[in-house]
Amino acid sequence: MHAVEITHFTKRYDKKGTLAVNDISLTVERGDFFGFLGPNGAGKSTTIHCLTGISMPTSGTLKIFGHDVVKDYRRARMSVGLSPQEFNAEIFATVHDTLDAVAGYFGLSSSIRKKRIAEILERFALTAHKDKPFRALSGGMKRRVMLARALVHNPELLILDEPTSGVDVELRRDLWRYFRELNEEGKTIILTSHYLEEVEALTKNIAIINKGTIVAEAPTEDFLKDGTGLEAKYLELTQSEQSLTATL
Repeated sequence: MHAVEITHFTKRYDKKGTLAVNDISLTVERGDFFGFLGPNGAGKSTTIHCLTGISMPTSGTLKIFGHDVVKDYRRARMSVGLSPQEFNAEIFATVHDTLDAVAGYFGLSSSIRKKRIAEILERFALTAHKDKPFRALSGGMKRRVMLARALVHNPELLILDEPTSGVDVELRRDLWRYFRELNEEGKTIILTSHYLEEVEALTKNIAIINKGTIVAEAPTEDFLKDGTGLEAKYLELTQSEQSLTATL
């Protein structure tokens, strides 16, 4: 069973039917560390929003571990944790209360919730900050809270949307280590990032979307095999007006 299976997915917005994603099909295997790349406005966030129930697809199907995200929304949503690019937590809530609210939302009992929150606070070096309001945290600590919140219900699939945006080099490397550990423990991870060095270092497979269409999909090593690096291939695929399909 695929971790994610997207089939002929199309998304249109507004009354004019503005096309955001155009008939894409994509699979992510269980246990993969998958890079999902593209310029701003290419369709990455739209795809993620439809996978996680923030938005609804216009047509096509999206499944998470076999559960249709529309027809079987509850089971699909239980299997995924999203760490968004934006800091969208309640700014006056403490770190502990932020995690507790999400754990409760996903149905963890009081005893399990208490244990899980303690574990996740310790793992992300947040224990000493658990009683601080979100607004009092540094940018790096806020990033850790976003990740901890995504993981508090122990999902099988973790979606990381620009997870190291705005953090310093030391914290970025710490987060890379966390991500590798999570993947080695069996979690499937989808990463979107404009830091292509990050994608090269972490992912096993990559898909690039441009203007709502998948323009390339291959193992990460295939993007690097000619020695030019991921950046050169990415720019080639996303800056060319003729880039509609590509083979590596």
